[in-house]
Amino acid sequence: MGIEAQLTGDGFFTTTIDALIAWARKNSVWPMPMGISCCAIEMMAVGGAKYDIARFGSEVMRMTPRQSDCMIVAGTVTYKMAHVVRKIYDQMPDPKWVIAMGACTSSGGMYRSYSVVQGIDQFLPVDIYTAGCPPRPDNLLNALIAIQDKIGKTRAKDFPNS
Repeated sequence: MGIEAQLTGDGFFTTTIDALIAWARKNSVWPMPMGISCCAIEMMAVGGAKYDIARFGSEVMRMTPRQSDCMIVAGTVTYKMAHVVRKIYDQMPDPKWVIAMGACTSSGGMYRSYSVVQGIDQFLPVDIYTAGCPPRPDNLLNALIAIQDKIGKTRAKDFPNS
């Protein structure tokens, strides 16, 4: 039996290490939930049976930044809380991604006061913004799919420390 007969009988596929690592990262995003206010209720609904975040490999909501790779900031961020959010972000291992969930997180929402940060992009690099006040759970799933697409297009050499 030659090698050609063996390969056609058993089947095979070829890939690169970069593609394999990107596929593994893409299908196992572990979110760090930062439920600061009312958007957190919609974020919790994503874990329920109706929306089922487990279909995307992200049902493991880690409450520790050391085991997370995607931070979901849901709600109004005050300047006092911004330091805490940044500290938790800094504790996450690279590569890491951020989803800004809701109008208050993205732009301060209806709160134009001295204590509310007018968009978390002032102190965090945001990858995906979700619209709404509060955004629906399926909107968060769309953001998660967009993060997965972004992760799938990265290469291992883009992240030398990982």
